[in-house]
Amino acid sequence: MNNASLAQQLADYKAGFIQRVPAERVAMMESATADLKKTGIETHALQVGDHAPDLVLPDATGQAVRLSDLWAKGSLVLIFYRGGWCPYCNLELRAWQQHLEKLGELGGRLVAVSPQTPDHSLSTAEKNQLAYPVLSDSGLAAATAFGIAFELPKELIDLYGSVGNDLPVLNGNGRWVLPLPATYVVGRDGQILYAHIEADYRIRAEPSDILGVLARN
Repeated sequence: MNNASLAQQLADYKAGFIQRVPAERVAMMESATADLKKTGIETHALQVGDHAPDLVLPDATGQAVRLSDLWAKGSLVLIFYRGGWCPYCNLELRAWQQHLEKLGELGGRLVAVSPQTPDHSLSTAEKNQLAYPVLSDSGLAAATAFGIAFELPKELIDLYGSVGNDLPVLNGNGRWVLPLPATYVVGRDGQILYAHIEADYRIRAEPSDILGVLARN
């Protein structure tokens, strides 16, 4: 078990990545992130006070899960991640696994959503030994409804393709589209109580901060 904060784990990975890869690749990825921020997608996405869309998504075994059935039973922590191929996402998913007991004590539930197909979602859950549902948003209905879906620029398509991250295949939709990493807390009435939306995929909400939100609601 890693007792470091998620922010520290992400920063450590980022520092190692910068040391390992060519500077021009780092610069290109930094530029793409900056350009994405400039689109305003973070502020256009659903925010605190908005009503969360009620969607039905398959879990890793293909069983249909309705989001309103989850938040009706207690505050729902909804994590959007890019995919099991993303090391930052895996750090986030594993960090949340360590906080499940406390989350349950506060009456909360957790689900993670990515555009991966159910089969690839299952692989991600097994690899990270996750004991919470991992849902598939292959059709991008959830990412679109929450306002966090975006098309990858050509330079990232070329890069991801060159390292074997064929997103159109992994996600089963033929598209180079990803969700922003985002964390929402949805109350029993479906209202969004907390929103962390970040165009920089290396930054994620800290689980302890989310637990604080649940403790106050």
